[in-house]
Amino acid sequence: MQQASHVQHDHNQAVFKLSPFKKLSEQQKKLKQSIEAFCRVNVQIPGPALFVIQGDAGTGKSVVLSSVFNSIQSASRSGAADDPLAQTENYLIVNHAEMIKLYKEIAEELPYVRKKDFIRPTSFINQMHKRGERADIVFVDEAHLLLSKSDRYNRFNQDNQLEEILKCSRVVVIVFDEKQVLKLKSYWNHVAVKRFMDGIPSEIFHLTDQFRVRAAADVSEWINAFVHKHVLPLPHKQTFDFRIFDDAGELFQVIKARNSHDHLSRLLATYDYPYALDGKDYFIDEPNFHVRWDRSKPTDKQAWAERADTIDEVGSVYTIQGFDLNYAGVILGPTVTYDEQNDQLVIRPENYQDGAAFVKRDDLDHVDTIKEQIILNSINVLMTRGVYGLYLYASDPKLRRRLMALQEKRR
Repeated sequence: MQQASHVQHDHNQAVFKLSPFKKLSEQQKKLKQSIEAFCRVNVQIPGPALFVIQGDAGTGKSVVLSSVFNSIQSASRSGAADDPLAQTENYLIVNHAEMIKLYKEIAEELPYVRKKDFIRPTSFINQMHKRGERADIVFVDEAHLLLSKSDRYNRFNQDNQLEEILKCSRVVVIVFDEKQVLKLKSYWNHVAVKRFMDGIPSEIFHLTDQFRVRAAADVSEWINAFVHKHVLPLPHKQTFDFRIFDDAGELFQVIKARNSHDHLSRLLATYDYPYALDGKDYFIDEPNFHVRWDRSKPTDKQAWAERADTIDEVGSVYTIQGFDLNYAGVILGPTVTYDEQNDQLVIRPENYQDGAAFVKRDDLDHVDTIKEQIILNSINVLMTRGVYGLYLYASDPKLRRRLMALQEKRR
């Protein structure tokens, strides 16, 4: 296997975050060994078999997946002939346009991984159905983005993408975090995933160690409470830079300064401001702030977080999901309001501007509750991007006053 010294990445490049040669923790090593053993046993039987990796944002799920996939492809293309993995046909499915760019960029430097090994879910399903064949081992990163109903826009005509992937594979390994589900048409929970595990060889592994947010436990506790609509006293002052801003323009200037000095720092926002994929620019407007949303550049080789020009844009949850930033500035838009009497957040789905998130589904109960959860999930994704710092600005005046008051108390 190629040695780590052969692949040198700047730690401030997004690709470094997914490098298969990134040092794994003891828990991650244990997971990698479990996956490889599971694959070797189950690739020899007709299947399907399902291995589920669970863990919160920042627990290193994708890093393990990248490392295992590199090892599996090495064994497939150069391993011993008596290895069950030898000559296997394997894929890594990525349902995220920015993430697939990153994986393909990494593939350029790996001797046994090809760009064609990375594929979108519908493309994989259609390809296998057309050939009438099954892949051997299929990895699915961000499986919580898989469709759980047919979708004409994505040219997916069946009922459930995970179900179809299982039909087309001997072994399936998925990364799943129900707190990162962002659309009704890809609504998943752990109960649905467990149903797929029933009656087939399966394992589940929970990653628990936090690697992205390098902060004391009270930072994660604060974010976790916030996405459950509770506003706690701010975390104590520490190396992790957690700040509230009264002015979005000032936040923007601080992020730009951080990016100049520390690199990989970007501004993000909840999907509460108009946007359309029509080639035009759309802007986020707050007092003293007028900055455009990220421009869609699907053909650009580099991911959004890596491109120098995107410091003058605001990223959405779809742009940044799965990525690390050194410093993340987050604008909480008009869906995130505050009830002073009960001292808690009030989520207003009617203000959400992501039309694709709430496409009607007649097969789900409690849709209003699920819509609220989707918005809270998006906040969780945005707030857990920063490795060294998180800066917040709230559009709602009541919430902004409450957060600023908490910051004053911390002083």
